[in-house]
Amino acid sequence: MSDDRHEPVELRAPRGARVMEIDWADGHRSVYPHELLRGFCPCAHCQGHEGPIAFVEGGDIELDDIQPVGNYALRLVWHDGHQTGIYSHRFLRSLCACSSCAVEDPKTRSFSRE
Repeated sequence: MSDDRHEPVELRAPRGARVMEIDWADGHRSVYPHELLRGFCPCAHCQGHEGPIAFVEGGDIELDDIQPVGNYALRLVWHDGHQTGIYSHRFLRSLCACSSCAVEDPKTRSFSRE
């Protein structure tokens, strides 16, 4: 049985834009400023090997490519060559920065590793 909350049906990230959007199977549209995606890169280089995933300043926020990883995640390729972060659909849904989901400053959030 699939979980519609974590099933993307459309992704938009126009070249030159600073925002990525995902439409989910349950009808929600998530908004992701590139600065937020790069700051919450879940890779060990950016976040270390343990502890929560938190916002980390820095890095190029120009997105060059988005690659599917199986049917559960996306790999984001940044203009500076960084591409080791694998963003699960579940993590992306929790990272949503739309006005309904991010009632506080999105950069102050942290996420447990699952």
